[in-house]
Amino acid sequence: MPKDRRDVADIDTNPADVAVGKTAVLYRMALTDHLCPSGQKARWLLERQGYDVDDRLFRTRTEVDAFKAEHDVKTTPQAWIEGERVGGYTDLRERLTGWDPKATTYRPVLYLFAVAALTAIALSIGFLGAITWQTLGWFISVSMILLGMQKLRDIEGFSTMFLNYDLLARKWVPYAYIYPFVETGAGILMTGMMLTWVSAPAALFIASIGAISVFKAVYIDKRELKCACVGGNSNVPLGFVSLTENLMMVGMAVVMLWLMV
Repeated sequence: MPKDRRDVADIDTNPADVAVGKTAVLYRMALTDHLCPSGQKARWLLERQGYDVDDRLFRTRTEVDAFKAEHDVKTTPQAWIEGERVGGYTDLRERLTGWDPKATTYRPVLYLFAVAALTAIALSIGFLGAITWQTLGWFISVSMILLGMQKLRDIEGFSTMFLNYDLLARKWVPYAYIYPFVETGAGILMTGMMLTWVSAPAALFIASIGAISVFKAVYIDKRELKCACVGGNSNVPLGFVSLTENLMMVGMAVVMLWLMV
């Protein structure tokens, strides 16, 4: 069972001496006006990994400042395991789970596509009573909305990454700022099956340029870049996912234009 939480002022034992075996020592803030969320996550992670946590709580800012000066650290929480200081929650996560914050991953975009698919299925069953070809259309249009919102969330970060490979944006920088609004707006109109004469050409235009840009950067120039598809500062690699995003938009736009004829 985890040890009881104790105030730092009542403790005089060296953390390195206590942190042996499956016992961990954790210093974290529990002030009247601030309960450190990273400290809570650090305790939860340690307990999940089977550690008995000696939980040492700071009750005043003075105690926090004194601890930082004594151990020459800039932040709390701070954890000790196996006789040595590991650091805060991020350091613990890297040490105990092998998590690499810089590793490439498709997880964000997989989650997004899963939400879009479930939303499309819900719309189909709720309004049409069955899964039809319209389900696929809704999946694509809802994906466009979600992807656009991710870009709008940090449009500066997105535009910086986008300029690494998009051919039109590299010629005309404002296009990098316009793109997320066009993608989101076209997705909304396509979901509502409204103003097809606006949404379909807009989606076809941005998606065609996007597909050509990604294909050139990845498969011709052989560049290893991060994808801006889920916004700035993502670790999603540029390649198949971004190309798929653009090809889905192209397909959706072509079908909608064909149905207009």
